[in-house]
Amino acid sequence: MALEINWYKTIDSTNSEALRRIETANDFTTYAAKFQTSGRGQKGNSWESDAGKNLTFSILIRPVLLKAADQFLVSQIVAIGIVDYLKEKGLVAKIKWPNDIYIEDKKICGILIEHYLSGANLSVSIIGIGLNLNQKCFASDVPNPTSLLLEKGEEYNPELELERLLLIIHEYYIGLNVKSYKTFKEKTGIKYQECMYRLMEFAYFQEEETGDIIEAKITGVDKNACLMLEKKDGSKKSYAFKEVRYLLNY
Repeated sequence: MALEINWYKTIDSTNSEALRRIETANDFTTYAAKFQTSGRGQKGNSWESDAGKNLTFSILIRPVLLKAADQFLVSQIVAIGIVDYLKEKGLVAKIKWPNDIYIEDKKICGILIEHYLSGANLSVSIIGIGLNLNQKCFASDVPNPTSLLLEKGEEYNPELELERLLLIIHEYYIGLNVKSYKTFKEKTGIKYQECMYRLMEFAYFQEEETGDIIEAKITGVDKNACLMLEKKDGSKKSYAFKEVRYLLNY
């Protein structure tokens, strides 16, 4: 397929640029930048990236057939696509719920998705992705960052790597953007769970509301895209985004 990619030397944020183009952009248009002055991550954090070293880009899609209740599918296909891309590089990547990408216990990629609704369906989704390609040093306090260069010992061409990654994600998007996507949803859910970071491993988590630290294992994601945890006594509980956080070095 012919990819529509708009490259910028410097921009405030590729997600912001996609939003500015929301009325006129074609489906699956990508906005990529060598450097972002206001790149955003989850929870309002900034995304650290040295100029020209990494992939910082946003994809604008129009999944108009997708029910708003199933919007987590967008997150799933993007995360799985990135896992597949890294597998081609010889790396075993995992998805840290909901959509950070890890190599072992090191973060290599972050995803920020903004959805816009039209009635009961999605009209537009803007998918912001920051993937560390060639960065060696990280100045921020983000725990345990890594890059393809640090993992594989070689540098990568951002333009070529972006094209390959987009093609992989687009293959999943084709399966999603059909009128009847029930079977695709089921298969995607299974693959997403198989790729989850620390699946069925006991680890420590902290409940945001109470501050309580619990030891539990991830058993999957429920129908509402909530993280399902099971304690050693067999008790189970599901958490929505921002209701619980991993304690990586506890």
